[in-house]
Amino acid sequence: MATDQQQHGPLHLPGGSSVGVLVLHGFTSTTASVQDWARAVHTAADDSGAHPGVSVPLLPGHGTQWQDLAAQPWQAWRDAVDEEFWRLRAHHEHVVVCGLSMGGALALHTAARRDVAGVLLVNPALALVNRMARFSHVLSRAVPTLQGIGSDVKRPDALESAYDRTPLAAVAQLNLLMHRTVRMLPAVTAPTVVFRSDEDHVVSGSSADLVARRSSGPVRIVALPDSYHVATLDHDAPVIEGESRDAVARLSRGEAFLPAGPGTPDGAR
Repeated sequence: MATDQQQHGPLHLPGGSSVGVLVLHGFTSTTASVQDWARAVHTAADDSGAHPGVSVPLLPGHGTQWQDLAAQPWQAWRDAVDEEFWRLRAHHEHVVVCGLSMGGALALHTAARRDVAGVLLVNPALALVNRMARFSHVLSRAVPTLQGIGSDVKRPDALESAYDRTPLAAVAQLNLLMHRTVRMLPAVTAPTVVFRSDEDHVVSGSSADLVARRSSGPVRIVALPDSYHVATLDHDAPVIEGESRDAVARLSRGEAFLPAGPGTPDGAR
């Protein structure tokens, strides 16, 4: 896979507002899949024109070769996210956590353990479409890898930077992360927006339902009718970017993270 660190490595966008934003990429992918999202959020401004600080870390085992990912325990991803959270918290009064796919699970896991001001999720991974994935801890002993899961994108001209093989040992670790995160959802009290693709070939639609049913804070579901799993690179990316920017801007101005009123056509609770 490509290793251009400027395009696929960590991204840090400085800002002087009260809000810091942590943006997390997905499983087997790189920061390239969420950098446009992060840059859009960075354009949010408070009343003085100050922008949020935005951090997009490259998670352990990603951006190199699949063998590196196979060697990582799920706690390594959690700890890397914690490090970035505390770095942002040292400079900003509020922190918003965002994530795509596995990054969404990590964002929720963080929100359950830390004081976050808001959560933005794109097709968070709490349950996978491939039911055989639950047996990955056993299958990995005989079958080290399967075909890669990257580039589940409806746009014909979009390509996700991701491993061309999926290590089953890492899938087993993802299962552990998802299982623990689902159990921790009641501890998530921050307002949450879930962007959910109508058609997703990687993550089950039940993931968004789990967030809506089990978390304790207000949850808004935003439908993405024209995108597959990696919606940050797909037709509905402008919806994700615009809604996320507006939420962070409201928070920066001292307003509610979620829009006022009973909702939108997308649904809320």
